[in-house]
Amino acid sequence: MWASKKSIKLWVTLTGVSVLILMSKRFLKYAARFTVLFLSLIALYFLAAFCLSKISVNHNTSHTKEIAIYIMTNGIHTDIVVPANNPLQNWTKEIKHNHTLAADSSYNYLAFGWGDKKFYLETPEFSDLKISTGLRAISGLNTSAMHTTYYKNMAEDENCKKIYVSVAQYKNLIKYISDSFTTNPDGHFISIKTGIRYDIADAFYEAKGSYSIFKTCNTWANGALKASDQKACLWTIFDTPIFQKYK
Repeated sequence: MWASKKSIKLWVTLTGVSVLILMSKRFLKYAARFTVLFLSLIALYFLAAFCLSKISVNHNTSHTKEIAIYIMTNGIHTDIVVPANNPLQNWTKEIKHNHTLAADSSYNYLAFGWGDKKFYLETPEFSDLKISTGLRAISGLNTSAMHTTYYKNMAEDENCKKIYVSVAQYKNLIKYISDSFTTNPDGHFISIKTGIRYDIADAFYEAKGSYSIFKTCNTWANGALKASDQKACLWTIFDTPIFQKYK
């Protein structure tokens, strides 16, 4: 009777161990499948980003030399730079000089950069970047902001390219940029009151949409070029493909 109980106990123990081993094998199998699927999706994402950025749109656009605008990059992020004030649009009525620390009427150009609000306000320097902030930004769950910066003059170099647009094209660009801002009931841009500054002549405003892995700051800038019938990528998440169109 004692031997029988001992055998039963041993059988139960071995059965339990077998079940655990089986469950572990199944877990490892599904974990391996999930890992392969996850890595495949990442590879597909970057492959699509590479291929679609190589496809140009508006490459036969006629460059009527009426209004000069610029595209500018810091190596990661693309800004669209336009005249601060011309007969078609006086941006200073909404992007007020007193919203900045030092800009005034001597600043002739205004740069627009769309992006994740939390990332903008919590990462003035890349050394300030937190993993949680970055992951939250690409999730598409955050609100967005428009970062605006006044410049007295613009100079072309590898990171700043001049583009000429027609009056009609610039009107389309004005609409695209304006429509990216969140406005109050009176139709005015909403300034974000914060002590965060990247420059003595910059300011932040509430913007529409959410940053994600499918819509980055560069996707927005590329959309601005599309809207104004300028050379652009079919789709891009990076700045480099945009600037390759203007070499």
